[in-house]
Amino acid sequence: MSKAMTKEQLFALVGQELGISEWFVIDQKRIDNFADVTEDRQFIHVDPERAVAAGFGGTIAHGMLTLSLIVGFCQDFAPALEGSKMVINYGFDKVRFAAPVKANDRIRAVAKLADVRERAGQLLVKAKVTIEIEGETKPALVAEWLTLHMVA
Repeated sequence: MSKAMTKEQLFALVGQELGISEWFVIDQKRIDNFADVTEDRQFIHVDPERAVAAGFGGTIAHGMLTLSLIVGFCQDFAPALEGSKMVINYGFDKVRFAAPVKANDRIRAVAKLADVRERAGQLLVKAKVTIEIEGETKPALVAEWLTLHMVA
């Protein structure tokens, strides 16, 4: 988590980049483990031969797997507020899966602070997060991630 800032400093960051994560490999073992946990064993994720025959060139990661990595990718640069008691995931305003992540692709997150809204004792923070695929022009996904900061 980044250094704690005041809410005024946070409001001043709207429109600016928060950070870029390190590259991260999505290997077949991770895809298979996610399939087991979520009971989503569609062949495009777990059967390389059938995935090739379907035109994917091999297995691809679940979109929800890629989406679920946002928290971990952004933890080093997500805004931290002075006096915050906790931060919770509040959801997403918009998620678009733009390109498949193939097994063994490297991905990373780029986050920009899109909006901050004050509510009784809370700040609702919206970050636009883009998950890039190394060597690809289209991102894996773009999401508007909401976090709720409990400050009072």
